[in-house]
Amino acid sequence: MRAAVFPKPEACQTVERDLPAPAEREALIRVEACGVCGTDAHVYPGHFPESYPLVAGHEFAGVVEEIDADVLHLQPGDHVTLDPNIPCGTCRACRRGLTHLCRDLSAIGVTQDGGFATHCLVPARQCYKVSERVPFALAAMTEPVACCVHGIDRADVCPGAVVALIGAGAIGLILLQLAQLQGAAVTIVSEPNPEKRQQAETLGASRTVDPSAEDLRSSVMQATDGWGADVVIECVGSERTAQQALDLVGDGGSVLLFGVAPEAARVAVSPFEIYRKEICVTGSFTNPFTHGRALALISSGRLALGQLISHRLPLDEVAQGIELLESGGATKVIIEPQRAG
Repeated sequence: MRAAVFPKPEACQTVERDLPAPAEREALIRVEACGVCGTDAHVYPGHFPESYPLVAGHEFAGVVEEIDADVLHLQPGDHVTLDPNIPCGTCRACRRGLTHLCRDLSAIGVTQDGGFATHCLVPARQCYKVSERVPFALAAMTEPVACCVHGIDRADVCPGAVVALIGAGAIGLILLQLAQLQGAAVTIVSEPNPEKRQQAETLGASRTVDPSAEDLRSSVMQATDGWGADVVIECVGSERTAQQALDLVGDGGSVLLFGVAPEAARVAVSPFEIYRKEICVTGSFTNPFTHGRALALISSGRLALGQLISHRLPLDEVAQGIELLESGGATKVIIEPQRAG
């Protein structure tokens, strides 16, 4: 098998490895598609305290090649997608049903080898079977869609709501579609990149704003008769955009901080305004019990995911894919490990 290995921060090399055999309750997956995620862009330069060498890639889909004899819900040849997050099952959070907040959470492609490889050995319980009608590239997007489904749950988007989204990368465009499926009456998308604004408009955004040329708050207030948005979803992960989100929400509204801001980031908050206007500020972390729902949405065809894929690259170009994502030159990059370089 071949794998794109991060031997140390800011380094990636494609190497040959022996094909592993499944141990107890494991499955060997032939990886057909693996998405490049913002998490990979943090792991690659060493921002996360993970151990190296590491094969990253946690958004992937493929075909079951081999299973342990104790695995009963899979067969060789099954198409599958992976929920990468593995809770310990015994800590206080896990036993309260908050498995995504597990203090000992591990993740395929983050704390153990993942999908930037031709094959990946995984706990079989993390596999979800996928219809053969679903292309592998779309099935590989189940994990980010699942995270967005959890975010929409947390944001509590109601029919008729005015929803403002800051950022129109792949995550912002998925959240835009989910907000529309929830019945949002008006969706306003802030995005400086003209191509991504055009994608948001194609996907049905009521209004797009270039925050580098227009005053975002004035645009939202104009669109809401001075009230502000019912729901603001921040999808960038910066101090500036988090502050913008707090400034755009109307009375009785909610702010979802979905983007991954630096740990040291801080924003100014008025406790009185939160109290007096009953503003709800919440976060959203990973995909607790939403992977199956996300897969159902993808299988139904109700999400336009194919048009979000801007690049399909072979395994030898993982580093280039991360650089494309970081530079803003890509919406969604998919690595296809079986494809010749």
